Amino acid sequence: DPAERLVHALKYGGWLFLAQFMGRRIAALSPSWAERPLVVPVPTTPRRRRARGYNQAKVLAVVVARELGLSLVDALERRDGRTQVRLTPRSRAENVRGAFRPLRPFCSRTKGREVILIDDVLTTGATAVSAALALGEGGASGVHLFTFARALPFSDMEWS
Repeated sequence: DPAERLVHALKYGGWLFLAQFMGRRIAALSPSWAERPLVVPVPTTPRRRRARGYNQAKVLAVVVARELGLSLVDALERRDGRTQVRLTPRSRAENVRGAFRPLRPFCSRTKGREVILIDDVLTTGATAVSAALALGEGGASGVHLFTFARALPFSDMEWS
């Protein structure tokens, strides 16, 4: 419940100062890296970016990159789509299938590199999988997902 409230306040309430605490918590759990990965935020849709004025995943990614001394790269773009809120896991996967694409100017930076993909919350994993596939298309050698929170699993009834 506290994590849910923090994510909600950052995402919908505009409480950007929470990103400092949340991003530091994400970074504190990071393993040691043999090579220096790039930090990539999960992009939000252009419509939600305009409405909120920010992308909560990018706000977190800025803090994580700073704390770990790593480079942040906006390597993905997202097409407009409907919100994932209240969708079943199957509908979420369909909603984000093909939603991301690698930004060609950054493919040279991600090619052959490990990437830390940052998002605020992991619900079903559909967004993370779709974004990771796009990063792979862009040449990333591996993708590690870091989130601040994990939603409780869906019941079997919600998969239908």
